[in-house]
Amino acid sequence: METPRISVLLPCFNDGAWLDDAVGSVLDQTYRRHEILIVDDGSTDPATVETLKRWTLPGSRVLRTANRGLPAARNHAAAHATGDFFCALDADDRLAPTWFEKAIGVLDADPDCAFVSHWLEAFGDERWTWKPERCDLPALLARNTVNGAALVRRSAFEAVGGYEETMREGCEDWDFWLRLVERGFRGTILPEVLFHYRRRAGSMSRMMTDAARYRLPLETLVSRHEAAYRQHLVAVMLAAESEALDLRSELGSLVRDEMTVLQPQLDRAREELTAAREKVDRLRPTVEALRDRERFAVEARELRREVAALRSSWSWRLTAPIRKAWGWFLRFQR
Repeated sequence: METPRISVLLPCFNDGAWLDDAVGSVLDQTYRRHEILIVDDGSTDPATVETLKRWTLPGSRVLRTANRGLPAARNHAAAHATGDFFCALDADDRLAPTWFEKAIGVLDADPDCAFVSHWLEAFGDERWTWKPERCDLPALLARNTVNGAALVRRSAFEAVGGYEETMREGCEDWDFWLRLVERGFRGTILPEVLFHYRRRAGSMSRMMTDAARYRLPLETLVSRHEAAYRQHLVAVMLAAESEALDLRSELGSLVRDEMTVLQPQLDRAREELTAAREKVDRLRPTVEALRDRERFAVEARELRREVAALRSSWSWRLTAPIRKAWGWFLRFQR
């Protein structure tokens, strides 16, 4: 068996429900020289604990630690890895089948390239596509344009000391890519959707959209890279303004779509619903009559069954002469 070139760093904290999906996306890769290191980061969910206890999928192994957070779990996996390239995959996300093949192709062709990222598509509670174009320092200071599952050289990872383990509340991957680029490492982004990003209630990415929770890790990030932010402040501000303009334009497009497409469709749906309700109201007497008819038929069948049972009984046969005499008596009385 060939030595793995790619080590997948896969922390899992109570995410056992999606683990098969994530690992399956690695096993489906067209580039096969990889290993999967699953880190049970102190899971407390019984189903996840049981899943990891019985884990048997090939090409993967489970490491266990106390709960130390996502960056520490990734570093723990990296310390046990054998590959020359790392891919940090979250337990609820999926890779496109050709991701490793295309990323390795870029890194092998350009030894000076330290990491390769991609576009992504969200699925689950939301559906949208993210298409970043640049990952140079000014672009990265403005926004994290590198996906966490980007392929990075082990040598570059170790040169910056991996992930900052104190950043348990978020932005640890953004900090990692910034430290790489600040140290002179260069990366690139493949303009293709090669990653599928699960959006669900309770996920860390969803919680990070809460401004109150996002403020602390963002302040930590800025303080750790204050010199770079000061040096590129104008570029960061221009990038933020450009993004705001793009968002306003997108919002305008959505409003236009609502007025010209969605609203007429909604009006037609309401009209169809009203017509359906009116039809139900017209049919209700007929339906109720049919129900009454069915009920009467059931009662008649039951009555016939009881009569048949009575006529076949011993008491019915015993009293037959009495009933016959009573019948003669009634005829003579007329």
